[in-house]
Amino acid sequence: MCGIIGYVGPEQAQNFILDGLATLEYRGYDSTGLVVINDDGAKLVRSVGRVSSVRDELAGKPLIGKLGIGHTRWATHGAPLERNAHPHTDSDKQFYVVHNGIVENFQDIKTMLEAQSVTFKSDTDTEVIPQLLAYNYKKLGDVKEAFLKTIRSLKGAYSVVMVTPLSPDTMYAARLSSPLVIGIGDKENFIASDPTPIMEHTKKVIFLNDYEAAVITAESCEIIHIKKGKLAKRIPEELEYDPEQALLGDHPNFMIKEVYEAPQTVRSALLGRLRVEQKLIKLGGLELVEEQLRYIDRIIIVSCGTSFYASLVGEYLIEEIAGIPVEVQQASEFKYRVEPLNRSTMVIAVSQSGETADTLAALEKVAGYGVLRLGVVNAVGSSIARLTDAGVYCHAGSEQSVASTKAFIAQVTVLALIALYLSDGNTPLYEEMINELDKLPAKIEAILKLEPAIKKLAKKYSHHRDFLYIGRRYMYPVALEGALKLKELSYIHAEGYAGGEMKHGPLAMIDENFPTMALALDGELFEKTMSNIQEIKARGGPVIAICNDPAKLKDLADDVIKIPKTIEQLQPLLAAIPLQLFAYHCALALGRNVDRPRNLAKSVTVE
Repeated sequence: MCGIIGYVGPEQAQNFILDGLATLEYRGYDSTGLVVINDDGAKLVRSVGRVSSVRDELAGKPLIGKLGIGHTRWATHGAPLERNAHPHTDSDKQFYVVHNGIVENFQDIKTMLEAQSVTFKSDTDTEVIPQLLAYNYKKLGDVKEAFLKTIRSLKGAYSVVMVTPLSPDTMYAARLSSPLVIGIGDKENFIASDPTPIMEHTKKVIFLNDYEAAVITAESCEIIHIKKGKLAKRIPEELEYDPEQALLGDHPNFMIKEVYEAPQTVRSALLGRLRVEQKLIKLGGLELVEEQLRYIDRIIIVSCGTSFYASLVGEYLIEEIAGIPVEVQQASEFKYRVEPLNRSTMVIAVSQSGETADTLAALEKVAGYGVLRLGVVNAVGSSIARLTDAGVYCHAGSEQSVASTKAFIAQVTVLALIALYLSDGNTPLYEEMINELDKLPAKIEAILKLEPAIKKLAKKYSHHRDFLYIGRRYMYPVALEGALKLKELSYIHAEGYAGGEMKHGPLAMIDENFPTMALALDGELFEKTMSNIQEIKARGGPVIAICNDPAKLKDLADDVIKIPKTIEQLQPLLAAIPLQLFAYHCALALGRNVDRPRNLAKSVTVE
């Protein structure tokens, strides 16, 4: 959600900004803008729509200047209109600001400024920042001091970058609960909301911490603690980057590319951690807190969206395999709950981006309780990775499509490893799970060969407006995730339910126009799932079944998708693949943009 980019150096800023914004498109957005500073002042271009539309507008008449900032906006305050696009400026067009997050006290600031005859032109909370900057500058006469005073006045969550013709070689930035990373180059410096657009140019980065501001020129980067007003000494760190991960290759879109990367996703998550011959799980990140883990008697997992459903699978795994009570809570609700916490409680934050605002807020809530905080994230160096005491990286690689696929697979794999690690081998499932984890990539490859058949099913059912997904035990979270994928990609209304809940309401919806995706894999509750399918068929509902043995569903399922067998605890890693493919092909049949679903964002950096 909302991307920030900035450049100062010897090259033309426009080129880097447009290329950088294009790499941030995966975050989801509805408008684009940039401003470039030169000796003649500032040149601003904003547009509703894609980065490509701004690029086309500037073809043949580029913005000349070696300092600039850009932004992709996902509408919160104000509709997606040109006047609401970033960068925003003050009435005298001296200060230009891009901003991620929410200024919670914007109305108070706006009222105060309007009383001083300041006129606002947008519907956004962001516009108060340059307007207040101009107000403070008139009083102080110093750009840096005016910027710091302005930032100290803001309440909420923000990452802010500002440029001005009054200081034509400097970028000013600040962060609170919304990520910003500075790239340190050779006589040039960069800034962005995540490392993706920077790392092609430099691997040396500084992640701004909360309540830190930065004054950045081509030659220097000064970090200031906003509250204390003192300089903070920060040493750049190096990050790894593989540019090949961001390329489509032979695939038509990132969504299908990332689905087909699932076998490698599992392999990467297991690499160096699963020792099949030794029957050993080695998690270096957890070894750092091994002594503390011995005293944990309760685990809370906080997460959102697809990560939440992966966490539900993790709940089942940790409780069954490690014998530790687990609660999975939506991070957006956890922050506002009042509940007892003590040092024997561990909080695990699960997030693909590592920047999810609600999940970060959940971690910050427990900061003073002395609880152990672990992170399960994909993005190295992300805010959650740096805020937690220890953790396990997913190593899923770049995920560009807004609808997450690889992250679910990677997170469930990592949570399975964590469950085995916490069990210390004291579970009858230990060796069997280790052996089966090693076989999963090959089984996923076999499922991917079913894509042509799944495509036909998607075309057959894509005209329906409603869908039900059902599953029991480990298949219940997968049903929730399958329904979410269909909603996200195709905009078909879909609901996920525990199979045992059918008589408690959902059966009222079933008729010949309301199909069901039934997760009917072999396991302890297979017969009960069969009974749920019979309930649906008795009411004329069409059924697609994902199963291990189609013969067992003869005369019950209208269509079946047969997938390889595995132990029940690892079935989610196989069942998720056909659900992803089904949602993908339903979306294509309906002409949807599978990489950029409407109204959604990849990295949700505001509550």
